[in-house]
Amino acid sequence: MTHQLVLKKPLAFFDLETTGVNVAKDRIIDICIIKALPNGEVATKTQRVNPGMPIPLESSLIHGIYDDDVKDAPPFKSVARTLAQFMDGCDLAGFNSNRFDVPVLVEEFLRANVEFDMKNRRMVDAQRIFHLMEPRNLSAAYKFYCNKELVGAHGAEADTIASLEVLNAQVQRYMGMVAKADSGQDVVFDNDVDMLHSLTANKNVDLAGRIVINEKGEEVFNFGKHKGLPVLEVLKKEPSFYDWMLKGEFPLDTKRRLTEIRLRMFSNGHAKK
Repeated sequence: MTHQLVLKKPLAFFDLETTGVNVAKDRIIDICIIKALPNGEVATKTQRVNPGMPIPLESSLIHGIYDDDVKDAPPFKSVARTLAQFMDGCDLAGFNSNRFDVPVLVEEFLRANVEFDMKNRRMVDAQRIFHLMEPRNLSAAYKFYCNKELVGAHGAEADTIASLEVLNAQVQRYMGMVAKADSGQDVVFDNDVDMLHSLTANKNVDLAGRIVINEKGEEVFNFGKHKGLPVLEVLKKEPSFYDWMLKGEFPLDTKRRLTEIRLRMFSNGHAKK
């Protein structure tokens, strides 16, 4: 397989099959990574994982992976470092990857105590482009852009291959066209990961979207009784809310970002005296 994406550094397409859809609770059972290289070539790594918990029947009926299929597979912790090395220096891409696959993967790396720095990685979500330009699902996108039937849908490898081919076809199809980003700005479609990132990126502070950036550029809560309120304001008026979140069933990444904001509050002298 080859691609026609213009890349300055590798772009790692990946897809996860999991025990469920709860970022904080559920675990990876299958992962495929297809690394698109700047020279047009690709490298692939597929790994079955034992989640250390039963796979709910409703999940198995979707992806076709049952407890017996993973009983002899390694736990994520034992393969985490190898996966992180394979994705080292890569930007990230997939289908619905910004909302689900990336947050779940980062949670697994955090549990395994394996460094996976997201600060310098650009993220491209082929689903966001698809929904902006042709609102449908992955199977329909594959048929629409590639004129192929997606055989083996909800399998990590089949979905990852399809995601790469869909983005590749999207770039060729929309070159030079104008798309309206979530910010309201018009963006000229180009074969450039910076542009694709700007088009599909969200305003999340944490990967799960519990904290987001508002129109004023402030970090605000995006859930519950404090939804829409600045994080700094809430932490100053209700310090116990920080402890409640740290003890609650929130993703580790969310807790990490909240702690960073709180530490910044103290270092800037904003804490309530």
